[in-house]
Amino acid sequence: MLTFFLEKTTTAASAAKSAATSTNPVGTMTAPIIDLLDSALNPVIALVVAVGAIYCVFLGAKLAKAEEPQEREKAKQHLKNAILGFLLIFILIVAMKVGVGPLEAWVASAAK
Repeated sequence: MLTFFLEKTTTAASAAKSAATSTNPVGTMTAPIIDLLDSALNPVIALVVAVGAIYCVFLGAKLAKAEEPQEREKAKQHLKNAILGFLLIFILIVAMKVGVGPLEAWVASAAK
């Protein structure tokens, strides 16, 4: 479902991009930036997921190895914070990916 949604927004972004570059001089200036963001966000999402998974496994092993209650609580807190942080980063990257198309269409319509 996420892939369908991302493809839909990418299609909307490309349609808005073509409209913006044909009538708006600012669109010709921002088109390379939007292209760079579109091409870089998919690898960034994959990288964040991979690093997050590896780091959470590492923190889980640290939690399993902890012998004293203080160490266990500290490791548990670190694991919770890491999961929350990576979840927020992932959500913000996806929101950026989804939001680029509508923002570009909005700027293109405002420049007419």
